[in-house]
Amino acid sequence: MNLPNKLTVFRIFLIPVFMLIIIFGGNAHTTVGNFTVVWSWVIAAIVFAVASATDWFDGHIARSRNLVTNFGKFADPLADKMLTMTAFIFLVELKLAPAWVVAIIVCRELAVTGLRLILAENKGQVLAAKMPGKIKTTCQMLSIIFLLIGNFWYIGTILLYLALIFTIYSGYDYFHKSWGVFKGSM
Repeated sequence: MNLPNKLTVFRIFLIPVFMLIIIFGGNAHTTVGNFTVVWSWVIAAIVFAVASATDWFDGHIARSRNLVTNFGKFADPLADKMLTMTAFIFLVELKLAPAWVVAIIVCRELAVTGLRLILAENKGQVLAAKMPGKIKTTCQMLSIIFLLIGNFWYIGTILLYLALIFTIYSGYDYFHKSWGVFKGSM
């Protein structure tokens, strides 16, 4: 197993670590002005940030060293979705994010993943991430981190709604540009 794939597996391994910290971390907290910092959530945010960073590193290493594998093509985006969806579900449970926003994000992720599968199967195409999708991912990951560390100055909330906008836009963009795959099958 090459280094990028090891980083992807490490990211998957960090998901239950993230969950366990939130579930069993306790609720010791500090209040700073109008904001409350729950220390176990800060630790969970650090774990999430490390896991998120492996996403950038594994892709960069795989492309720069020509280490792209079928396992990586499959596991890397799956690990990203598992990580962010898990975090968003916990944010709803912790009352840090509205369920309707998370539902839209999760539905878009599943729809685009399905579209990628159809394109790969029918046309042998790989639906590469475009800039709106990369912005969406960055906003999602940063919103999760900022919401967990205390949402100071509502940065996490602002990033969450930016992520929602880019989630909807990039989902529309992917389907609009790939709509031809559905012609004749409806």
